[in-house]
Amino acid sequence: MKLACSDYTFPLLGHEEACALIASLGFAGVNVGVWGSGTRLRAEEVAADPGARGREVAERLARHGLVAADVFLMADPDFSVLAVNHPGSQERERSRERFKQWVEFAGAAGADGLTILPGLDFEGVAHEDSLARAAEELAVRVQAAREAGLEVSVEPHVGSIVASPGDTRRLVELCPGLGLTLDHSHFVMQGYAVPELDPVFGRVRRLHARGARPERLQVGMKENEIDYEHVVGGLADAGFDGFLITEYLWIDQARCDECDTLSETILMRDRLTAAASTSPSAV
Repeated sequence: MKLACSDYTFPLLGHEEACALIASLGFAGVNVGVWGSGTRLRAEEVAADPGARGREVAERLARHGLVAADVFLMADPDFSVLAVNHPGSQERERSRERFKQWVEFAGAAGADGLTILPGLDFEGVAHEDSLARAAEELAVRVQAAREAGLEVSVEPHVGSIVASPGDTRRLVELCPGLGLTLDHSHFVMQGYAVPELDPVFGRVRRLHARGARPERLQVGMKENEIDYEHVVGGLADAGFDGFLITEYLWIDQARCDECDTLSETILMRDRLTAAASTSPSAV
């Protein structure tokens, strides 16, 4: 297993400065965020010239001895925009076209894959229908990424079509080849127990790690209730050899601006390192 840090953990720094800091902390890779807001690399700017923007990122990472551990795409702060399972056919077509640009960017940046959102429930559409549509659309993206030599995963999150462990399992059953970027904080804050996600460990492509507890999406390590020793050991037993990514946010949402992201990133780095080193399967 390898360790990476999310570049959007340090939003007050320029991207070059964030990469320099991440390198100084001893991480091997960077989780490159491309969002509609909240990241230095903005979705619309990247979409305008994905190849050139990707090559710029690859060169920047190389200057600091880093690699692109993943590319995390969120097109708009409104997750219904370009949602993979949007009920409108024209919006779904726009989403497919945008995905082609994401694939070009990820490849140019040197990543071996990318993470996108799984879709939403929409008013007037049955949950099972939305889930089936998400699986159908994601299968198209799995194939498109595969043709470019890349993998694709989704991050189940609060408010998404797969906000529960059961729906997360159902989605990967419906969509062979789809990976998961698993972030236990989205489940623990809803009251789910960590082991409820053990059945999907074999489908995990990347792990996002931060402290969380019931009713809080992000907390410091002193309040954290996620057993990362259990998570890392379980992933290792399932054959996971990808990146463990620290993902603290500093945003004015869900009280995420109450964490010292630098200190908590260091604490999480050390905890993940220790967990991996004590798991025989992770060596």
